[in-house]
Amino acid sequence: MKKFLSISLLLFVHVLSAQTPLTIDKLWSLGRVSPVGITKDGQSLVYKVSRTNVKTGKNASEIFTVSLKGGEAVKLDSVGSLVADRMISADGKYKIGHQSVKLDTVLGKEIYPEASSTSAQVYDDLHHRHWDSWEDGEYNHVFLYNLVNGKADAGKDLMPKEKYDTPTMPMGDESDYTWSADGKTIVYVCKKKFGTDYVLSTNTDLYSYDVASGSTTNLTQGMMGYDTDPAFSANNDLAWLSMARDGYEADKNDIYVKGKNGIINLTAKWDGTVKSFRWSADGKKIYFIAAVGGTNQLLEVDYPGLTKKMPVVSPLASGMFDLNDIVGQAEDLLVLSRTDMNHATELYTFSLKTKALVQLTKVNDEAYKSVAMSKTEKRMVTTTDGKQMLVWLVYPPDFDPTKKYPTLLYCQGGPQSSLTQFYSFRWNFQLMAANGYIVVAPNRRGMPGHGVEWNEAISKDWGGQVMRDYLSAIDDVSKESYVDKSRLGCIGASYGGYSVFNLAGIHNKRFKSFIAHAGVFDLRSMYGTTEEIFFCNFDMGGAYWEKDNAVAQKSYNEFNPIDRVGNWDTPMLVIHGGLDYRVPESQGFQAYTALQLRGIKSRLLYFPDENHWILKPHNALVWQKEFYRWLKETL
Repeated sequence: MKKFLSISLLLFVHVLSAQTPLTIDKLWSLGRVSPVGITKDGQSLVYKVSRTNVKTGKNASEIFTVSLKGGEAVKLDSVGSLVADRMISADGKYKIGHQSVKLDTVLGKEIYPEASSTSAQVYDDLHHRHWDSWEDGEYNHVFLYNLVNGKADAGKDLMPKEKYDTPTMPMGDESDYTWSADGKTIVYVCKKKFGTDYVLSTNTDLYSYDVASGSTTNLTQGMMGYDTDPAFSANNDLAWLSMARDGYEADKNDIYVKGKNGIINLTAKWDGTVKSFRWSADGKKIYFIAAVGGTNQLLEVDYPGLTKKMPVVSPLASGMFDLNDIVGQAEDLLVLSRTDMNHATELYTFSLKTKALVQLTKVNDEAYKSVAMSKTEKRMVTTTDGKQMLVWLVYPPDFDPTKKYPTLLYCQGGPQSSLTQFYSFRWNFQLMAANGYIVVAPNRRGMPGHGVEWNEAISKDWGGQVMRDYLSAIDDVSKESYVDKSRLGCIGASYGGYSVFNLAGIHNKRFKSFIAHAGVFDLRSMYGTTEEIFFCNFDMGGAYWEKDNAVAQKSYNEFNPIDRVGNWDTPMLVIHGGLDYRVPESQGFQAYTALQLRGIKSRLLYFPDENHWILKPHNALVWQKEFYRWLKETL
């Protein structure tokens, strides 16, 4: 018996000793899992696994299938016809897709053929660039193709001569258009505005195209915000996501349904905002994903039809994890993607009967056996106005409370995006903790998951209560004996980068190092160079030249980081992409210039071929190496 216990103890110690903290190389070796769909027979799941070859910087992917009952995955040469093609009509006669159509002349060489080598571009309005590309006179249009013996003809443009995009720019995809269940109509999303009107508005609508008559109808006329993600039930009821206000990109997102007798808002009385949804197989419910607390969770709402009975929203799952995409339903099983701060995306089944989550794909399980996991903890912090704020704490895998650790305050972007149990291959909390840092990630004002009022509180108050929320979080955690208060860092991107720039002027020597990626440095020049004016109009309260607009003047004068540069005294790494037209590169350049001329230790990490994000593998690798090199030097 003693011998058996000794062997068991040795095995246990061996397992522990075999586990080491996550490294950049280990992170990049993980497979990135994405669903393709449930097979037509409802028995299996098809999914894709992408991997990056760090040496070449190339991505490669493979396709697999696995039974919904579990078991070993099988590699496929192709998807083939295993998964239904949602682009094909119910009767199999037609297919829909999109292609680019040239409608405008904006290039100098097109206007002046004699200057064929000119690089000039000519514009007469503000719709000249978006996200990371310049307008070139081409537009995405939906096409209807006749299928003959499985082959498509040249297709019919459903939007002839219309200078509008479907899929919508810059993030739209095939989810922007769909067939009705009976195959008689096509519904697509489009913002039918042009030029300056386009950049001032978020008003997309749903348009229904009748295949038989060729007529088009606006289904959401008078609904003034984003209308997106159309999807039909098996009963031919149309559901979609809708925001109420034009110009507010982070408004409460509700689920609407248009049935035979009218339209109903299923989530009107629910105090939250919907991320994505999927009809139940019988068309009587809608399953949806939303931020709840500091996680993304699965909920459902019933569809009672147009009766006096109010729809009921019910949570289906909970835990210290995120449930993300709803892939599909097979009998009583839903297939979803799942993450947490220690685990990249894997696919799970969720039983509607037992509420049990069962892991279906196990792409990275073997890799995790050698990785020492970080401890993640939820902490509630009292803010300066007496509210309770959720803060995520992530500890090094070998955390010892008798020691002292350098600590990073993480500032989330958005500004209205959720901070949940996500897993990023760049802003990776597990990797930060593995490098010996405690991570403090507050669900500060502006984040969904804590009620609509909390979510909206950041608009027109960028540098107000939110900054106090950040400082409340780091001050509260810094009371712990294991936090080295002489080694605090502050990091963030986008609005998080703005937060870094702003905190650098008000932190009162709390922090020893800063990292700002794609941050807004000067709200005035941001207004004049960004490509979505509606965003600044709503979140800042208007234009900087509106002297009689007290809200806007407060934003541009009290909450502008450029006006606090005289207080900067702390080393800072500034990161920016040259193709970032949302927060243009001049924002980062201005901040770096100020740092250099004021003699503050600083570094500029610039990616001329990246947008608001860092997408190319070798660029992302350099990003991480520079990130940790800077922290090692300064913290």
